[in-house]
Amino acid sequence: MTLDLLAALATFALVTAITPGPNNLMLMASGANFGFRRTLPHMLGVGLGFPAMCVAVGLGVMRLFDLWPPAYTILSVVSVAYMLWLAWKIANAAPPDRTRASARPLSFLQAASFQWVNPKAWSMALSAVTLYAPGRDLTGVLWVAGVYVAGSVVSTTSWTVIGTAVQRLLSDRRRLRVFNWAMATLLVASLLPVLFG
Repeated sequence: MTLDLLAALATFALVTAITPGPNNLMLMASGANFGFRRTLPHMLGVGLGFPAMCVAVGLGVMRLFDLWPPAYTILSVVSVAYMLWLAWKIANAAPPDRTRASARPLSFLQAASFQWVNPKAWSMALSAVTLYAPGRDLTGVLWVAGVYVAGSVVSTTSWTVIGTAVQRLLSDRRRLRVFNWAMATLLVASLLPVLFG
């Protein structure tokens, strides 16, 4: 990969990773509800799960869409349904009781698995592989994944820190409820490009 192409890929990865979307909104909500330390597994799940998805997409999953285009429509319907359910759960989440262990942020595996039903993640992975590893060779796909690991460090940390900064303002249950409803609404709004794009 040439230096110019690597710079373009790094810019693409950072911009697509850091802009608002389901992962980032959920990380911000988790930071606000659980704090930075408890959100670390969620952050790692996104930061490593998405690049792993890029590898899988580049080395074979993308071929399924080439061979059977309705697969993308099916994926979109399932993803939207799951995201709507998730938005409902966020909106109706009770404020966590800091003394109980029942309220938990997403685990590493939950966050990594979430990439497979995240419409923005699919769009990013398909675009990145198409643009920066068009031959779908192992080296090109690994470059895409590696650059996304670096971009994810910046993105996941930034959004979680924003959430933890907001946490102090959300000590009041009513304000936390408004925040959770706002995050749920933004999560649904992030689906508009999938629904009407």
